[in-house]
Amino acid sequence: MFEHAFQNLDSRKWFDRMQPQTLSIATWLLYFDGVFAVIGFLERSGEVGIMRGLGGLYLLMAFVFMVAYIVGPFLMANGKRLGWYVAVAASFGPFVLRLLINLKFNSAMGADWSLRYILTSNDTIGFMFEAALCALLLHTMSRKYIAVWLR
Repeated sequence: MFEHAFQNLDSRKWFDRMQPQTLSIATWLLYFDGVFAVIGFLERSGEVGIMRGLGGLYLLMAFVFMVAYIVGPFLMANGKRLGWYVAVAASFGPFVLRLLINLKFNSAMGADWSLRYILTSNDTIGFMFEAALCALLLHTMSRKYIAVWLR
């Protein structure tokens, strides 16, 4: 299915003007989130930074999600369907990372895990952008475009 996913990539094409507005906005949000993930990784702040501090497999997962924020929209801009799959995985990344952080720390302390923290990270504005990114990528207009135009 993805045997040609990394062929014919234009390193100068980071945005496709012909995508529907849902994918265009999602592309920009993914790039912005990618920049903030790199900053968080380097500063050890946010979910990605906390995972880096835990080391081992957690560090690897944080790095994979951080790279997915950049690779997903880049592949979509170059007409690759794999980019959409990577972008969807990256958009759910903060929720997965918070779940792992919550399970790691609360299981060590014997406390109950908090669904509110996993979903919102006690940051309502940030949650709205994370939920909007998931909704934009899974929107009907985006899925129809992916099915027809991306290979």
